[in-house]
Amino acid sequence: MVIRSALFNILFWLWIGVLGLACLPFVCLYPPLASIVARTWARGSLWLLRVLCGITHEVRGREYIPAYPAIVASKHQSAWDTVVFWALLPHPSYVLKRSLIYLPVFGWYLVLLKCIYIDRESGASAMKRMLREAKARAQDGRSIVIFPEGTRIAPGMPSTYHPGVAALYQHLGLPVIPVALNSGLCWRKNAFIKQPGKITIEFLPPISAGLKSREFLAQLNEKIETKSNELLHSH
Repeated sequence: MVIRSALFNILFWLWIGVLGLACLPFVCLYPPLASIVARTWARGSLWLLRVLCGITHEVRGREYIPAYPAIVASKHQSAWDTVVFWALLPHPSYVLKRSLIYLPVFGWYLVLLKCIYIDRESGASAMKRMLREAKARAQDGRSIVIFPEGTRIAPGMPSTYHPGVAALYQHLGLPVIPVALNSGLCWRKNAFIKQPGKITIEFLPPISAGLKSREFLAQLNEKIETKSNELLHSH
């Protein structure tokens, strides 16, 4: 698994570089192609993960995958989580930390894809910018993907859901699709070696717009954490 994981890491970044650079001139001429490149990259990365590391995945609750603008709020255990939504959603816009846009090639595409980046040191101004950009993406018919915990949390560990997702919920007036998963069992945070197995990701029934922030956060936390813990124990 050390050799397989090393080979995956090398090919994963090569895949980003080769695909991204080869398609960049065409994307610059016609920016909507960026979504096709992102989907191709995500599916290719998941294929590499399956072939080299023996990691497959199962998608449950496909009937809740939004075909309309919505907020997709996901559990965050692994780098895998940041890949899979490009493959599953038609044209998502991720909420992510600002530092990622400075990565060569990968960061360029995050900008071209109009992802919403957060400068965590900017405080209230960062929140206002996030809400303004999220509203523009929703008006373009796109779903917003956010990880309410703000960082990857090891499986089974307690976590805190930050108020950014509640601010999005109140500002946009969109339904929220909770997403549970157990990806950390196979691809742990900062772990070099990937463990073979099947990751399960489950889309849960939407939380309708209109709740108060505290009630919404409580429901979101309960739904995601309960189902994610079930997926850990059924692995």
